[in-house]
Amino acid sequence: MSSPVLMGLTHGSLIATPQGVVKQLALAAAVRVKECCFDAFDKAGGSGRRGRRMGAHHSFFMARFGSRSVAGLRQSLGPGILMAGACIGGSHLMSSTTAGARFGFALLGLILLTNLVKYPFLRVGTRFTAATGLTLLEGFQRRNRFYLPLYLLVSLVTGTLTIAAVSFVAGLLLTNVPILANVNTFALAIAVLVLCGLILLFGHYRALDRLSKVLVVLLTLLSGVAALSLLLRGPVGDVAATWVGTTPSPWTAANLAFLIPLMGWMPGPVEMCVWPSLWMFSRAVDSNHQATFSEAEFDFNLGYVVTVVTATLFVILGAYTMYGTGEGMFAGSGVSFAQNLIRLYTEAMGSWAAWVIVPAAFAAMFGTSLVCLDAYPRSISAIQGLLQGSDRGDLASAPQHRRLTVWLVLHLFAALVALLFAFSGGIGVKDFVFGAMTGSFLTAPLFAWMAMDTMNSDMVAVEHRDGPAMQVLTWFGLAFLTGFSLLFIGWSAFGWGA
Repeated sequence: MSSPVLMGLTHGSLIATPQGVVKQLALAAAVRVKECCFDAFDKAGGSGRRGRRMGAHHSFFMARFGSRSVAGLRQSLGPGILMAGACIGGSHLMSSTTAGARFGFALLGLILLTNLVKYPFLRVGTRFTAATGLTLLEGFQRRNRFYLPLYLLVSLVTGTLTIAAVSFVAGLLLTNVPILANVNTFALAIAVLVLCGLILLFGHYRALDRLSKVLVVLLTLLSGVAALSLLLRGPVGDVAATWVGTTPSPWTAANLAFLIPLMGWMPGPVEMCVWPSLWMFSRAVDSNHQATFSEAEFDFNLGYVVTVVTATLFVILGAYTMYGTGEGMFAGSGVSFAQNLIRLYTEAMGSWAAWVIVPAAFAAMFGTSLVCLDAYPRSISAIQGLLQGSDRGDLASAPQHRRLTVWLVLHLFAALVALLFAFSGGIGVKDFVFGAMTGSFLTAPLFAWMAMDTMNSDMVAVEHRDGPAMQVLTWFGLAFLTGFSLLFIGWSAFGWGA
């Protein structure tokens, strides 16, 4: 951008201001404009939908000047919790549990490291929008003309596979409910998809926000109860020795087929950095409060802590209940996965555990299904508006809402086709879900670079860009993701390390 001094008030965005006198003048002007906006907001009828939208969007550029309060934090909570809901499903329930079952605690360090190296990239959407008032997709478009089409192309493919995969697992888990034990798993997966679609079509962001918070809290509490009971009861095998080493070792080329999917969705795919950026606009309208920069960061960090804690809890659950028996846990293409998962828990903890594990497991996968079914269509709908030059993709008009509805329905049908293909080909749950995880990891370096490049551009004020320590972590994370991706490609195509 040629001038980082001016405030772009036409679209309610803030362009970075330098330090010193100009910033003080900008602050004074912003205060005056805010007063004018509130006057207009009152005249428009602030309790109405139009008034809430105008109040939220015209105050967006005031976010960086605000302070954090308890009320503000409560009103700002949402996008970060939604991201946690998206993360906890496949990566935690399946990958973390499998890691614990096969290798005890040997991979806990890799899981925590992966969460660490992805942190600088996944937080970009929240920080970028709080600092500029723009969606991260707008930032991609302004930064490089190839970024937005690349994101669209990958999202169209990965979105369908991811939505189908997580709804597939959610449907399988429902077979553990006695009255649904003999119901076709394909029918259950369809039911999960349709239910998620109806919730989003009729409840919109508000229903997504409220239900996701309930599911995340429920899952965290139930997982904590299960893990605590196991720690008190003790493991089924000699899991303590796995802190030092385990046989077989996970650190072999042959295990890349498991390690890459594990890292792919741990805690989530890097492309989800865009999602909180878009949800922040809907949250502002829903709560009639625009989050300050510090409030937005708190929301994201809280959600991220929840994902790290639950990942650790599921490693404990897998290690304490299944270590030594986990190799065949995901064998089969039908209900065997769900039945084995619950059976292993109940054998180690007692029959009462089914009342904890079944709701926790289903809450994880249903929450992920719901969030993904909203996030991918929301992202693609916003990209369409930006590429056509018709709008910002912030759902500030009725045509944007109609366009989002169309993309949501299209994703529903595409996911159904993917499920039909999976079931007709007899694809196992591990192959189906881990295939989606692998694709997410191989595209991670691309999205990581796009996020890093946009966040540290002249669109963002210097004080909101990555500091020296975070830049070191960012470059390390980019090298980490790129190195493992190249290693996996070399192993798959040329047999490196075989």
